[in-house]
Amino acid sequence: MCMTRPLALTCGDPAGIGPELVARLIADPAALPPFVWIGDPTHLPAGTSWQAVDDPSAAAHIPPGTLPVMPLPFPAPAPPGRPDPANAATIIAAIDRAVALARAGRVAGLVTAPINKAALIAGAGFTFPGHTEYLAHLAGDVPVAMMLACEGLRVVPATIHIPLAQVPRQLTREGLEQTIRLTEAALKRDFGLPRPRIAVAGLNPHAGESGTMGREEITLIAPLIATLRAGGMAITGPLPADTLFHPAARARHDAVICMYHDQALIPLKTIDFAGGVNITLGLPFIRTSPDHGTAYDIAGRGIADPASLRAALHMAASMAARRASSA
Repeated sequence: MCMTRPLALTCGDPAGIGPELVARLIADPAALPPFVWIGDPTHLPAGTSWQAVDDPSAAAHIPPGTLPVMPLPFPAPAPPGRPDPANAATIIAAIDRAVALARAGRVAGLVTAPINKAALIAGAGFTFPGHTEYLAHLAGDVPVAMMLACEGLRVVPATIHIPLAQVPRQLTREGLEQTIRLTEAALKRDFGLPRPRIAVAGLNPHAGESGTMGREEITLIAPLIATLRAGGMAITGPLPADTLFHPAARARHDAVICMYHDQALIPLKTIDFAGGVNITLGLPFIRTSPDHGTAYDIAGRGIADPASLRAALHMAASMAARRASSA
């Protein structure tokens, strides 16, 4: 792996498990890629070794076991499990700073610790459904998709944070094609797959079973797949979702396009609950995130598992190295 620049890791909501996760990683820094943490060091667990840096490049010179920090003072304390609306604007500012560093080429990409949308809405009038949509806005309102990845499985939901009842209305040919093309481009650029194999799940049970259980497969999904296949894409479907995720089926494709949030996330979290990574496709910079939330209920107890954050750092570093080598 060859990285010329470190990653930026945002603090997320400091009342969640983000600060203790990064502290646990630094205490056991085996094979971590270089990164700089953006946040308030007073929110780190007592005893965490850290050192302030003015520029991300200085992270390479910080000794193992010490956290390189670009300090961002918060207006209020952050007792574990008790989010304070007074801190909402600064949580957002940490994301803004990381994106600015990435767009300026000063970091190789960003990894974001979890935020809580309700807390940001209450404290800062946050108007975005989540991290993904806000990052797309910061990048110039570019089209994006959300990939969830673990060892042996990559899934991309065509619709994300909407009620299940709205999914059939939100599924459009344009939107589904955009998701598929973003997925294919990312598999080529960031995962080194020259001809990625993409499977597409059906919306309905048994992929509609010839229209007896729904017609979206016939009217929308199958015609689009036929067009994309005729254009040279290695794509199959629509396939019944209940037979897409056993080991033999997973070996036949490099990513699965799912029709809604839980269709994608349930199999991934069942296979690897602790190690899944959230990747935003379509941004002009690399962004990954652990596939979990703020976990207020266990914050401060020292039991949070850093596996997903570690995986997110390694995934971002791998993507950055591949882009650097291809450039």
